[in-house]
Amino acid sequence: MAKPEKHLFVCNQNRGPGHPRGSCTQSGCASVMDELMFEFQKRDLMGKFQITVTGCLGPCGSGPSVLVYPEGVMYGRVGKEDVATIIDEHLIGGKPVERLTLPAELW
Repeated sequence: MAKPEKHLFVCNQNRGPGHPRGSCTQSGCASVMDELMFEFQKRDLMGKFQITVTGCLGPCGSGPSVLVYPEGVMYGRVGKEDVATIIDEHLIGGKPVERLTLPAELW
C-alpha cells in the first residue's frame, strides 16, 4: 500500500452520559465515522487517504473531533453534514475548513 496523502484520526472516546468532560461518542462520532466510510467508498478514496478510529484526542467538550495529518489540523463539533465539506475542501482541495478548525490551545 502506498503512503496516503493525508491521514484522518476520528475520536471514538466514550466516557458515558453525564461525564463532566463529555466524550466524542456522546456527541455523535459514530455517525461521522459512518459518513466518512460511506463517502470514502463512494468516491474511491481508500488508499489515497487513510482513516483511523482513535481514543481521546483531547478537546472532549468540542467533539466529535477529527484530526488531519500531516497538517495537524484539529476539527471540532464535526457532524455528519460536515464530512463532504472536509473531503472536498481539505482532503481534495488542500484548504482546511476554517469554521470547524479548533484553536491550537484547545489541544
